[in-house]
This record gives sequence, structure tokens and C-alpha cells, in this order.
Amino acid sequence: MAARTRIVRSLSNLTHKPKLQVLVNGPPDRIRGDPCGIPVSSFSTAAAVSPVEESPEIVSGSKLSGLVKEYEEYRRGLYGGLTHKALLVDAVGTLVIPSQPMAQIYRQIGEKYGVDYSEAEILKRYRWAYEQPWGRSRLRYVNDGRPFWQHIVSSSTGCADSQYFEELYNYYTTKKAWHLCDPNAEKVFQALRAAGVKLAVVSNFDTRLRPVLRALNCDHWFDAIAVSAEVEAEKPNPTIFLKACELLRVNPDDAVHVGDDRRNDIWGARDAGCDAWLWGSDVNSFKEVAQRIGVEV
Repeated sequence: MAARTRIVRSLSNLTHKPKLQVLVNGPPDRIRGDPCGIPVSSFSTAAAVSPVEESPEIVSGSKLSGLVKEYEEYRRGLYGGLTHKALLVDAVGTLVIPSQPMAQIYRQIGEKYGVDYSEAEILKRYRWAYEQPWGRSRLRYVNDGRPFWQHIVSSSTGCADSQYFEELYNYYTTKKAWHLCDPNAEKVFQALRAAGVKLAVVSNFDTRLRPVLRALNCDHWFDAIAVSAEVEAEKPNPTIFLKACELLRVNPDDAVHVGDDRRNDIWGARDAGCDAWLWGSDVNSFKEVAQRIGVEV
């Protein structure tokens, strides 16, 4: 127990959110996809962080790797060779990504409706609109999310034509608009389920997520889907992670969440009591996720 406490404390010092101080600068903030195929700024996945304290312990890469390995071996001892009983997966940016850049689609579909902004201008206006407080609700995605997306689309393109909005909105419910991040995902998820690992999607999305997953023929891979518009809580609110665990009938500390956003996915999941791995940093494929859990594919 003392060894476990030491390992968890060391890992937490590097990854948990209170009073964070960047120790190693990563690349500039990148752009990730959002539920309408829309990019949103996020934290750099390469930045290492540590709490600001009077004498913070700076753990070297080799020591951290050893601690992670020791912790995972400890968990495998608890769960019969597996580190976790459940895997939670972020949707946009981890499981699926838009097939084409948002601004390109906004412009292409919008040309016949009189949209003449350049893709660069659309992206600039979109970023500004998305970052403004959404005053109609504490949640961006309520039910089908139409009021929020109507505001975003009209702000981004200068076009408030209802037919344009509907065509654009419906496009992002089709298979054409999305593709899987990892082409080997199905094989991996089958292996995980065969090993007894329960699977769930946890996503900030409106009610189109289920049709999107059906269109991509991957909805049946999962035992549960926790959508913010249905749960009425958006990541990083721990509520949505706790709901996913409830649906899977597992305790939060028996689950690990994988996502590409440090704030929403990593901090949120850990606040709920789950483990969390950053997609694109801690893990880079679902095969790697499975191997860390203890399942060979």
C-alpha cells in the first residue's frame, strides 16, 4: 500500500491540475475537431506540468517511466493481469476526426448561399464566436444543439440562411464528414471486449453523436455512450465520467479514459476518480492502449 501511495502521488504531481506550472514547453497550441467538424484550440499535448510548490519534485523521464510501469504492474496484480476493468474513449479527436477542414466545408456548402468569406476568415470568425460565453444555457450542446450551432455558423460565415444551416448541420451527421482516427480500432476493441474490458464513449457532443457512430458502423463496439447533451454535463465536469462508469457498472478507479484534450479529458477524468491517458502523448494508437491495459492484439 505504501508503494502504491508513493507511485500515485508522484504521477499525480506531474499530471493533476491544481496550481500548474509548465516545466517543458511543447509545440504551440494546436487545433482539434469539434462536434460540427469544427476546430477548437486546446492545450499542447507535449507540455509537462508540475504543481507550483515551495520545493516541487521534478521527476526525470526515466524515473517517471519506471513509476508508470510499477503502477501498472500493481494494477495487473489486482485485476488478474489487466490494469483496468473499463476503457472510456473521447469521440472527436480520439475515436473520430473530420474528413475535411471545417472552414473548407463551410465555404464549399455556403458558396451557393452567398458565403464569400475566405477559409482563413471563416476560421478566424469561428474561433472568436466559439470562445464567447454562450448565454442561453450553461451547456453549449442542449438536445440537438441547433441554437448553438446556428449562432456559430452565422457568426463564422455572415450567412443566416436557414437552408444553408440545415444542409451544413446535416452534413456532419453523415459518414462522409468523418473517419476513424485509428483504422485498426475495431480489431482492438473486439480484443478488449473479449478480454472482459467494458467500453464506453464519453463526449461533449449534441444528440447527433449516435447517428454519426452508426453511420461509421462503430456504435456496436461500445457497451455505453455518455453524450454531454443527454447527461447535461460537459467535460471536464466529472459528472459525465461518473455517468459513463454508472452505465458500465464499474467504479471510477477501475476505469481509464483516453482523450486528446488535457483539460477536458485528463483533468476531468481524474477529478472523477478515473485514470487518464492523453491521446497523442501517453498513447498513440488503440493497440497501445490495449497493451497498456494488458490485452495483446
